[in-house]
Amino acid sequence: MKTFSRILVLLIIPLMLITFVNLEAKAKLKKEKKKMSKIVVLVIASKNFRDKELFDTKKSLEKAGVNTVIASSTLNKATGVEGNTVQPEILLKDVNMDKYDGIAFIGGIGSQEYWDDATAHTVATKAYAKGKIVAAICMAPVTLAKAGLLNGKKFNVWESEVETIKKLGGRYYPEPVVTDGNIVTGPNAEAALAFGQKIAEMLK
Repeated sequence: MKTFSRILVLLIIPLMLITFVNLEAKAKLKKEKKKMSKIVVLVIASKNFRDKELFDTKKSLEKAGVNTVIASSTLNKATGVEGNTVQPEILLKDVNMDKYDGIAFIGGIGSQEYWDDATAHTVATKAYAKGKIVAAICMAPVTLAKAGLLNGKKFNVWESEVETIKKLGGRYYPEPVVTDGNIVTGPNAEAALAFGQKIAEMLK
């Protein structure tokens, strides 16, 4: 009986060690894979962002293996126009585009807070200058236009702001997702999934 117990112990201990090593290796691989993944900053208004545009864009990106970080002008919980609450992870003013591969401004009526915001303009222009993806959907492309990024560029935007961006030099294209260089724009929540997919494709 004692001999059997010793044999059992001698068999179990190596198996436990192998299992532990395998789990540790898998955890390390997962961590390294995440570290190597592309990361896109999703910028939402402090209130009244468009829920579907955030969630569908985020869904598309993450489905394609792109990590996301949510930024806003405050770290207080942000509430969407449909009542969903989201906890921002970083302040927009602290976004360092050396650490990220792209930035996407989410629309909704609340996105107007960034139209004339110097911080939003600075982050967007720095991202563009570094060759990162700069994207905006719904009413948010106005922020890019006022930052000077859509002058001479193709764009789409929420219908009420088409003329606003045209006056700032943009070239209107009525497509669900419009790209021009490293800039991506879209007109509404219905385009959000394709918007996220296009960003992910461009990152590859």
